[in-house]
Amino acid sequence: MDTEQQAATEPSAADDPTLSYPFHRPSAVEIPPVYAELRDQCPVAHVRLPSGDTGYVVSRYDDVRTVLADGAYSRAATVAPGAPQLSKTPPLAGGLFTMDPPEHTQLRKLVIREFSNRRVQQLRPRIQELTDGLLDSMEKLSGPVDLNTELAFPLPVMVICELLGVPFEDRDRFRAWSDAFVSLTSHTEEESAAQRASMIAYLKELIDRKREEPTDDLIGALVAAHDEDGKLTEQELITMCIILLVAGHETTVSMIGTCVLTLLRHPEHLAALRERPEMIEHAVEELLRINPIGDGGPLRVTLEDVELAGTVIPKGSAVIAAICSANQDSDRFPEGQASDFDPVRPSAGQHLAFGHGPHHCLGAALARAELQIVIGTLLRRFPGLKLAEEVEELRMTSGMMVHGLTRLPVTW
Repeated sequence: MDTEQQAATEPSAADDPTLSYPFHRPSAVEIPPVYAELRDQCPVAHVRLPSGDTGYVVSRYDDVRTVLADGAYSRAATVAPGAPQLSKTPPLAGGLFTMDPPEHTQLRKLVIREFSNRRVQQLRPRIQELTDGLLDSMEKLSGPVDLNTELAFPLPVMVICELLGVPFEDRDRFRAWSDAFVSLTSHTEEESAAQRASMIAYLKELIDRKREEPTDDLIGALVAAHDEDGKLTEQELITMCIILLVAGHETTVSMIGTCVLTLLRHPEHLAALRERPEMIEHAVEELLRINPIGDGGPLRVTLEDVELAGTVIPKGSAVIAAICSANQDSDRFPEGQASDFDPVRPSAGQHLAFGHGPHHCLGAALARAELQIVIGTLLRRFPGLKLAEEVEELRMTSGMMVHGLTRLPVTW
């Protein structure tokens, strides 16, 4: 079935109050178009999730912000017995993603220093060095090359491996593990369970090595926090390592590719950014707004009956705050078309790409630094950079909470 036929057969919010989530994405450069209809007609939409459970998708900016910040929408409740699930593979308990304050706050304090603005500023020279090295290697190739392979994947993996103390030579295993942890429908339950078990076994072995030979890195510090201070359990230690490794590279890998693609699709903005490199920070905020890492958001479960946008959501219901939709809400981003890329948009910094409230992304400062350095350096060193294929030929990964371009062929 081609894209137009598939879009035509997808039920609208008005036709069917229980839509199937995730929604259809027509191309690599568009979020699901049903979100525009939902924001206008059905801001709290009843949906069927990949697990078979039902829930609600919230699509307007102000309502999404409420769900992200209000304690009535719980992460911890997602691992309670009988709770509705996003996919058939339940989330790992004992980690930041499945905790609420105050437990979440206490666990977050163990690692937040390594991701602070001050720490990231100290890391910037190393990120620049790693970027330069990858682009040196890319420059020696006779294009076209896949920018994902040469830059978008290896850089975030190098950075997070150094920060955590994980051997970079094991990077090829990370992709399979990460895909399993963020899978909605791309893996069977058995495949996800096998990949999770493999990653847990790997991390247990790594932790044991760091116990025998202590290291000055983040995992080494977490091992000490467990063994010497008793600040986290063994389950929390392993889950924290998984979250930091998966979330620490998976999202930035996808963002580098989609952000570069956006610039290549808008040569006039790309040229302006080259002329005024001091605009890179603001341009990155707009790139973050317009390029979601997924078409929904993490699951929350209501702790009580709540009313949102005139809809009563019962206690114990699954709720997804659709950040990709919120970031294209014209009521919050009124300048021009909210779905258009405008690198000087005044309201760009109000985006929710890193979430909001107690679960605001721990690695936001690091992700911003990587994007600013990568995009700025790429534009400076490859003034003739352009797509090597038509945009229509590009595809996104599918069936996962985090998605990115399957490849990004470029030449210069």
